[in-house]
Amino acid sequence: MKILVLGGTGFVGKNLTSRLKLDKHEVYTCSRSEGTDILNYDLIAKKINTVQPEIIFNTATHGGSLHYVAERAGDVFNDNVQMALNIYNAVKEHCPSAKIINPFSNCSYPGDSSVQNEENWLSGEVHSSIFSFGNSKRTIFYLSWCFNKQYGIKTVNLLFPNTFGPGDSCDPNKTHALNGIIIRMLKAKQMNDDKFVIWGTGKPVREWAYVDDFIEALIRAIKIDHLEYPINVGQQKGYSIIESATMVKKACGFEGELVLDEKYPDGDAVKILGNSKFDDYFPDFQFYDHEKGIQNTVSFYKNKL
Repeated sequence: MKILVLGGTGFVGKNLTSRLKLDKHEVYTCSRSEGTDILNYDLIAKKINTVQPEIIFNTATHGGSLHYVAERAGDVFNDNVQMALNIYNAVKEHCPSAKIINPFSNCSYPGDSSVQNEENWLSGEVHSSIFSFGNSKRTIFYLSWCFNKQYGIKTVNLLFPNTFGPGDSCDPNKTHALNGIIIRMLKAKQMNDDKFVIWGTGKPVREWAYVDDFIEALIRAIKIDHLEYPINVGQQKGYSIIESATMVKKACGFEGELVLDEKYPDGDAVKILGNSKFDDYFPDFQFYDHEKGIQNTVSFYKNKL
C-alpha cells in the first residue's frame, strides 16, 4: 500500500514510518526538515500530487509543554489548523481517493472531564492550560466532516492519551510530558542533585499511550473505512503524575527527593479515556506495560543525553 506520513521526522512519524516499512508498505515521508513545509500549500499539494497515496497519516503537529502552548497559543492554533486546511484542500484537488488518518490528543476533551467518553467530547470547553492545542484538534474534526460532506474525502479520527516512549525530542519544553520528566530526572542524576522538582501538585491522573501502542492503533485504523467522529484509543486506566515520577525515579536510579513545585499549572485533574467503543474497532488489542515502557524510554534517553 502506498502511504504518506506527514511529520515523518517527528516523534510519532519516525516510529510509524519504521513500522510501516517493516510491514512492507511503500512509504513516503514529508516534513519541514525534508523540504516540504506543510504550512505552504503549494509544497504539500505538489507532494500529494506526486506520491498519489492511498493513505495519509497526519502526524504533523505544532505542540509542546503546557507552558509552551500557552505562551505560543496563537501560533499553535494557527499552524495546526492551517496545515490541516492545506492537507484537505490538496487531497481534494489532487488525490481525492486518499484516506486521511488524524490522531487527536485527549486534551481536546472538556477541561472538567474525568473519565472521558466519546459522547461528551464536545460537551464543554477545553481546559484553559491547553486551550489553543486542544481546540485546534477539534477544528480539524469539523474540517474533516465538512470535506467529507461536500467532497467525499474519507477520514479516520482517533483520540489518544498523552504519548511517551523512545524517539522523542531531548528538549523537555518540546517533548511530551512524561518524556520531559524522564529527561529532567536523568539530567538531575548526572548533576548529582539531591532533589527533583515536579511541576505542579503531582496529583493529576493521566492515562499514557506508549508509542508502540500509538503506532499499532494507527496502523489498524487503515482498515476502518471512514470515522469522522473520533473514538478513544485507551484502556481507561491512569496514574498520578507522582506515581509515574516514582517509576521514573526507580528506572533512572535517581536517589534524590521528589519535590513538588505548585507554581506550575496542573492542567485537568483527571484525563482517562473511556474504552466502551474501543474493542469494537480494535479487538484483541494488548497494551504495553506502563512501567516497562518507562524503563525502555529511560534507556533511550540515557544514550542521548
